[in-house]
Amino acid sequence: MNRLSDRRRAFTLIELLVVIAIIAILIALLVPAVQKVREAAARTQCINNLKNIGLALHGFHDVSKRLPPGCSTDQKPWGTGGGHGSSWKVFILPYIEQGSLYSKWQFTGGSGWENVNNTNLVDQYTIPVYRCPSTTLPEFYQNNVAQNGTSRQMFSCYTGIAGSFNLGFNDPTIAGTTCCDANSGSVSASGVLFPNSSVKLVEISDGTSNTIMVGEQSAHLKDALGQNIPGPNGAITSQGPHGWIMGTSNGDSPPNGQNRAMNTTTVRYSINQIGLSLNSGGTTGNAGSNVPLSSNHTGGANMLFADGTVRYWPNSTLALTLAYACTRNDNQTFTDP
Repeated sequence: MNRLSDRRRAFTLIELLVVIAIIAILIALLVPAVQKVREAAARTQCINNLKNIGLALHGFHDVSKRLPPGCSTDQKPWGTGGGHGSSWKVFILPYIEQGSLYSKWQFTGGSGWENVNNTNLVDQYTIPVYRCPSTTLPEFYQNNVAQNGTSRQMFSCYTGIAGSFNLGFNDPTIAGTTCCDANSGSVSASGVLFPNSSVKLVEISDGTSNTIMVGEQSAHLKDALGQNIPGPNGAITSQGPHGWIMGTSNGDSPPNGQNRAMNTTTVRYSINQIGLSLNSGGTTGNAGSNVPLSSNHTGGANMLFADGTVRYWPNSTLALTLAYACTRNDNQTFTDP
């Protein structure tokens, strides 16, 4: 009797297969939902990163009565002695809970590249607020690229907006000199963070709510086959081959200066227009001034406006709308896409 009861309680092979099939279907339904939740969380964290960067830029402005330079040379008021200075990402370190790092910084001797003290400080050093959780960029450079041959710097995921490439009729400040190669692109001073900039918020005549200050740049450029372009160090971004700390070596702002404006971009392409061959206009790895704004978020990228707000703009944003938003004083109006 007991043996018969045991047999009746056991699963048949068909019943077992049905249960397995049901579980498989449930998993198939749940995985996309889980992925969406994770992406939503990552996008929210990216937004929070940019909000913190916005607060830091405003904090710097409150103290210095101007925004930091997009990229600087070591000359007054940003340093002494000349050479490649520091980027805006260095100047706001005290305002993103990196005061200890900033206190050790030397704004002399080529602070953004040649200075061994500084490059050693950031060797394999990660600042979470500068990294989007959804990025596919490597965490660190694959090669030793600093002047002293030892510093492997973090890939940051955000870039300052120097201005717009596409408003030539409204923007006489397009750098005409070249450096390193003919594909370095053009640098504008029509934005908020350009080489040796010193912009005050009151000088943003289009309004801080209408002007993008920092954009997301956290996806790889792609080749014709859709494969990542690693460049010389693992990825191509506007920080170039020398890291997130590097500024520029020329003391002028556009239209003078050089066609390399590390850690800033003069917007030339649409959002996530990343299907560009290496050395397309302004996308050279050393260092292109027109590397596109990009992200791995679905369908768009996050933008930090000068009023401190963060907005998600889709890939379908018109290039002209993006150009207007990247220019601080063109007197052009636009509607959020």
